[in-house]
Amino acid sequence: MVPHYPWNGHVKINILKYTISWVGLLVLAILNGAIREKVYQPFMSELSAHQLSTAMGLCLFGIYIWFLTGTWRIGSAAEAFTVGGIWLVFTILFEFFFFHYAMGHPWSRLLQDYNLFKGRVWILVLLWTAIAPYVFYRIRS
Repeated sequence: MVPHYPWNGHVKINILKYTISWVGLLVLAILNGAIREKVYQPFMSELSAHQLSTAMGLCLFGIYIWFLTGTWRIGSAAEAFTVGGIWLVFTILFEFFFFHYAMGHPWSRLLQDYNLFKGRVWILVLLWTAIAPYVFYRIRS
């Protein structure tokens, strides 16, 4: 039996738009990484550059998501969390599959970015990616 979701066609189209808009987050992340490597990482430690890049990424994502939520209104908390969940899954899958299989980074290197005790703050990007649609939904409601 197929589960029944009480979402109308508009909500489904909206979620599809947000799903496709994840590519914009990817582009911003790549640009942010390029700026980190070319502009300020040569002048600071790798950890400091990682932390600054994370902060810049959070701001860039926030601006982009603010724009999206103004363009395509999110109609409910459930819709917002669905969008955030989709973005979170896409981000994690991209991170692990692309950087491991395409770039050849070992799993240990990928996992080190999750160690808050060593100053690695990448997990904040994942958290923000997941909750930002809800945060901006609430602000705009």
